[in-house]
Amino acid sequence: MMHSGARIPKHHLRTKVPVAGLQPGAPHPTEIKLHQKSRALEIAFDDGKSFRLECELLRVYSPSAEVRGHGPGQEVLQAGKKDVEITAVEPVGNYAVRLIFSDGHDTGLYSWDYLYGLGVDRERLWKEYLERMAKEGASREAAPGTGPSRTKPGWKKV
Repeated sequence: MMHSGARIPKHHLRTKVPVAGLQPGAPHPTEIKLHQKSRALEIAFDDGKSFRLECELLRVYSPSAEVRGHGPGQEVLQAGKKDVEITAVEPVGNYAVRLIFSDGHDTGLYSWDYLYGLGVDRERLWKEYLERMAKEGASREAAPGTGPSRTKPGWKKV
């Protein structure tokens, strides 16, 4: 598990073998930092670009089926995620990370090319997210009494 300021060693970030879901020649990360106070993931790539991606953006654009559905038009709007945090970053092979969120979401595998794409398209994606929230009358704020949970969905606090 990775925590604030933790880094994935370079040998965990590079692969010379093509992996499903990665574009040949796509940039690979050289450094990943989780900033818990500012709720952002900072990622630098070997092409010199770096991105600071907010936890909320990463959560609402999770590559999981729970968020994206199983096909076009099946996306599920993720409301109430303004204060969501990443509680852990786990390497998955040499091609992705699994992000664990404070609301219990942990099923998205963020490949290097997916993270790069989020960084490149961050402004457009953020604008589209806000427009969809407004169109559907949804809020970025969690409903009262439902702040970020630290338990997995379906589990009861006792």
